Amino acid sequence: MADTDGQHGIWLVVPPKVGLPLLLGTVTLIAVLVHASLIGHTKWFPAYWEGGTKTVATQVK
Repeated sequence: MADTDGQHGIWLVVPPKVGLPLLLGTVTLIAVLVHASLIGHTKWFPAYWEGGTKTVATQVK
């Protein structure tokens, strides 16, 4: 039965001992960069981590 997913050939070029840590390291780096960008470029994300501001609903007359 043939392998139909097309991913088996990459391990002939890059050994798993090198490829898997490289792949997982890249995914981790991207996640850290996305979170750092959210913290640095938005006002709501740091407030979300702090628990947000507590607002009291006011009654309109």
